[in-house]
Amino acid sequence: MKIRGFKNTNIYFEGQGIVKAGFTIKDNRIHDINFDDSDLLELDDKYIIVPGFIDKHIHGANQSDSMYPTFEHLLNISKSIAQEGVTAYLPTTMTQTIENIVIALENIKEYIAKNVEEGAEVLGAHLEGPFVSKKYKGSQQEKYILPCDIETMKYFQEKSGNSIRQVTFAYEENGQKFSEYLSRQGIVASIGHSDAKFDEVLESVKYGVTSVTHVYNAMRGLHHREAGTLGGSFLADEIYCELIADLVHVSPAAIKVLYKMKGKDKIVLITDALESKHLPDGVYQLGGQKVYVKGDEARLESGVLAGSNLSMNRAIKNFIDVTGVSLTDAIDMATINPAYVLNIDKRKGSIKVGKDADFVVIDRELNVYLTVRGGKVIYKQYR
Repeated sequence: MKIRGFKNTNIYFEGQGIVKAGFTIKDNRIHDINFDDSDLLELDDKYIIVPGFIDKHIHGANQSDSMYPTFEHLLNISKSIAQEGVTAYLPTTMTQTIENIVIALENIKEYIAKNVEEGAEVLGAHLEGPFVSKKYKGSQQEKYILPCDIETMKYFQEKSGNSIRQVTFAYEENGQKFSEYLSRQGIVASIGHSDAKFDEVLESVKYGVTSVTHVYNAMRGLHHREAGTLGGSFLADEIYCELIADLVHVSPAAIKVLYKMKGKDKIVLITDALESKHLPDGVYQLGGQKVYVKGDEARLESGVLAGSNLSMNRAIKNFIDVTGVSLTDAIDMATINPAYVLNIDKRKGSIKVGKDADFVVIDRELNVYLTVRGGKVIYKQYR
């Protein structure tokens, strides 16, 4: 179902806040603001239209994972996360054999080529590993970990059809040259699963690093004699910090510290969600490993945290509840901030003439009633 536009409705415009306004849609983009047309939809005051959410770090949902190399699994993820207000995302791989990673990347490439209109848009791949630290591997399998190698990265990018948009890697291993290569290719260089020291993180921005993967988790922490990866990510103004705001991976107090250090403009909310998202407690898979899910926690047999069951709208709500930030500031962390990191802010991340007509109808409790991508409804609860 296509939508022509809205009138006299609460809409969040970046830089203006929530205002009573309207807009029209043409050729899948926002065409005009406050165009007077009696045929446009008018929503009740309880609803707010906000930009579509962008999840740049998600493994799966609803029994599907980005490493499962079929069209159907990616489509299932795309349709499942639309109910959270997500209109675009990066399917995220795991540290596995080179062969299995390539198969997953080729599947993502083929999915993108089909221009699928259902569900959230696949923007490209997020390669999380195999270039990670064994010390801070988290739930990544150590036997498949490789040192940062540009030739292997070129191979991955070739097989992906140049669809890799972000790479998580351990900067302390050949970080300068690896970061420079990623940056030249237009790929987000994101330090994560890393033992990088404070000085190395500050240095990394000179070579193109712009992101830290799931801040606090799987990285050298802050110590008073060595401020570590965490301290560097706090003080490097150029770096955006991904945050899993499920209140399991990062405590409320630590979230407050992060917000105090980085402010609203350098935090990117992610879910890092697994195939267990939207499903009951039980045993699931991640990168060929069993994951035991109970409530909000997902752990390997060893007890190590392994991704989350977090939805994007709940991540936003949790951040508001913990920090007391405004609804619009928290919305920015799931919309325009990831758009800036991924360099897609010219077409996504806010409601503006000329940008993709990707938006969500929510209430102030972050319940999702309608998700629209390119002017087409991809999820509907709104009556």
